[in-house]
Amino acid sequence: MRVIDQYSAPAVCLSLAVLIIMVFFPTTACTGDWPSYGGPDRNWISKESGWASKWPDEGPTKLWEQEVGIGFSSFSVSQGRVYTMGWADDKDTVFCFDAETGKVIWTHSYAAPLLDKYYEGGPGGTPTVDDGRVYTMSKVGNFFCLDAATGKVIWSKDLAQELEAKIPEWAFAGSALIEGDWVIIEVGVIAAFDKIKGDLVWKTENYASAYSSPIAADLEGTRCLASFPEYGLVISDMKTGKELAKHRWETRYGVNAATPLHVGNKFFISSGYGKGCALLEVQLGKEPVVLWQSKKMRNHFNTSVIHQGSIYGFDEDTLRCLEFDTGKVRWAQEDLGKGSLMLADGILIVLSEKGELLTVTPSPDGFQEISRAQVLGGKCWTVPVLANGRIYCRNAAGNVVCVDVKNK
Repeated sequence: MRVIDQYSAPAVCLSLAVLIIMVFFPTTACTGDWPSYGGPDRNWISKESGWASKWPDEGPTKLWEQEVGIGFSSFSVSQGRVYTMGWADDKDTVFCFDAETGKVIWTHSYAAPLLDKYYEGGPGGTPTVDDGRVYTMSKVGNFFCLDAATGKVIWSKDLAQELEAKIPEWAFAGSALIEGDWVIIEVGVIAAFDKIKGDLVWKTENYASAYSSPIAADLEGTRCLASFPEYGLVISDMKTGKELAKHRWETRYGVNAATPLHVGNKFFISSGYGKGCALLEVQLGKEPVVLWQSKKMRNHFNTSVIHQGSIYGFDEDTLRCLEFDTGKVRWAQEDLGKGSLMLADGILIVLSEKGELLTVTPSPDGFQEISRAQVLGGKCWTVPVLANGRIYCRNAAGNVVCVDVKNK
């Protein structure tokens, strides 16, 4: 994996020219940035601290609002800009906003179907930002590398055609993963491309369907890729794409949409449609061992969070806490619908299906609400994002709101 060298020097030797470059032309992400789906580590845990989780009765201050069109794309935040996607007028559009003001900096649009079978439709993948580039994928496999400064297309792919990947019933919804010099995407076939040129590096066999997004994991000294296509959990060698382990996980309609999570060599997977969840112990070259399996956490599409020995997530329309080691249910909260959540500074940030934004103290001893505010109307299935003292939320119709949670 590529490592960026950093250096420091005594203040007395730091030239004015270097100071100007550092201030006006930053090249590294801020600590609170959230450059891809699930955050820097794709575990829905932010490294940001010191934000305000306790709000007045009227809720946090609304900084700005925008309209992006129909869809369920979440947000990526990098170097003062926010990226998301939406559908309108027979086109998908990638939006780049100023994070502080909500002003549109650029858009990139292309013809795309709505594909609204049984729900609103629109893009479900989230832009991935890396090293001055933005990577996006449409529901039918239009894969773009865009200039993060301008939105100009650097390269593009038709993944359904190039990888001979079948578009699933509710179409592709994955988000790209950056690994060193590669960008990796899952469309049933999992493929790595050179992130600069777009050349194919490796691809796997076709495991079918593709609603989930892959993660990186180190296992037994090997850099691995964990993905969750229709087949189930698949562990591949990051360097070659070679299959190293897999576990069959059949879900109704082939919908494995939540991203797998791992702690060491233990992987948590979860699906909706009555399937449930499991904790698997993975050894390379062997069939994973099922440590426990339960129907008490059915992640329909949004991923859970693992924190201090507990799993917090949405069992269809109920927020639950499970013990990580045993799968035992510790508590359930039933007034939030099909919501979503992330974690920052030891606090859960929850968005209910009806647009209520909550902060919750994660504890196995019970649901401990800190604050609650109505920030949106309509259906809210998209996970909120905290970045640099702001929380970004959206609904299916494409109403976006940014609220201020900086400590005053």
